[in-house]
Amino acid sequence: MDGIEVLVDAFGRARSDVTRALDGLTAGQLNWRPDAEANHVAWLVWHLTRVQDDHVADLAGTEQVYTADGWARRFDLPLDDASIGYGHTSEQVAAVRVDDPALLAGYHDAVHERTVAYLRTLADADLDEVIDDAWDPPVTRGVRLISVVDDDIQHAGQAAYLAGLARRRG
Repeated sequence: MDGIEVLVDAFGRARSDVTRALDGLTAGQLNWRPDAEANHVAWLVWHLTRVQDDHVADLAGTEQVYTADGWARRFDLPLDDASIGYGHTSEQVAAVRVDDPALLAGYHDAVHERTVAYLRTLADADLDEVIDDAWDPPVTRGVRLISVVDDDIQHAGQAAYLAGLARRRG
C-alpha cells in the first residue's frame, strides 16, 4: 500500500467515526454541552469538517466545499463563512447550533469526497513537497495531510464520547 492509499484509508476511518458519532442523535443531544465551557457534538463535527475543508482546499488550490457548494447557506450560522472554529470562544461554540445530524453528515461526506478526489491526483513523491517553510522543520504536503487526519480522528473521538454521554442522558 502506498502513502496515498494510507491517507485515503485514514480519512475514510475518520468519516466512519463521524458517521457513528452522529447516528440517531436528536437536536438536543447534538447540541448538549456537559458544562458552559465544553464543546458539543455538533460543534466538534462542524469544526473538524471545516478544518479538513479549509486545509484540503488550500492544498488543492480550490474553493472550499462550504462556500462553493452552498453548505454555508444551509448551516446559516451567525459566523463568518471563513470561520473554521479554531480559537472559538464558548459563545461562538454555542452559536454553532445544528438540529439535524444529516446536515453535518452531508457536509462531512461532501468534504470527504473532495478530499479523496484530491488525494487521487497525488503521487507519493508529492507528499514530500514543502508547502510551508515558516516552520522548522518545514511542513510538507504529507505532514499537513497527516495533521488534518489526526485532528479529524481526535475530534471524532471526542464527539463519539459526548454522543455516548448525551444518549445516556436521554
